[in-house]
Amino acid sequence: MQTAHELFLHELADMLDAERKLVDALGEQAESAANPQLQKAFQSHQAQTEKQVSRLEQVFESLGEEPEQTECKGLKGLLEELETFKEEDPAEDILDVFSIGAASKVEAYEICAYESLIQLAKDMGHNKEMRLLQQNLKEEQQTLKKMQGFSKKIKPEQSGMEEEEEEGQSRRRKSRRAAYKRRCSPDADDTPRQRRWGAKP
Repeated sequence: MQTAHELFLHELADMLDAERKLVDALGEQAESAANPQLQKAFQSHQAQTEKQVSRLEQVFESLGEEPEQTECKGLKGLLEELETFKEEDPAEDILDVFSIGAASKVEAYEICAYESLIQLAKDMGHNKEMRLLQQNLKEEQQTLKKMQGFSKKIKPEQSGMEEEEEEGQSRRRKSRRAAYKRRCSPDADDTPRQRRWGAKP
């Protein structure tokens, strides 16, 4: 790889593979989402991603190029992270929370990738292609804001801190009782009194 054009085509192909993978992944996320609003959001983004795939294909057509066969390693890792988490058999609400975070990571990754592609397109004077990429970028930014909104609204039903708090309170009660017994014991009273009045043990 020796030229900016070659780099541009490589990154475009990488992004095309990422978006195609996401079409399938978003369908799976919609099916596994317990929250109805989140489910609709994933379905909506799936349809949006299909349009983004189409725009990337238009960029290749406009340049008179064919996309190379490549695999987006970055997105593959993010999707594998989600699949690995599912193997932990999380509760439905916990999976929703994790899925929102996973989607936010994906959007942040895509935003950076599109910004880099847009800069390359601008540097090479590919104005038509740049506009198509900017449209994809705008949608990714909107989706990220939507996921951030969900992260504020959708919370786990159980924090998991209740039992720890009860155990802590129980330990504190036991500690207070033990301290009280030590203060009230005859041996505990004699020693301070002897020291106070200078009495010998």
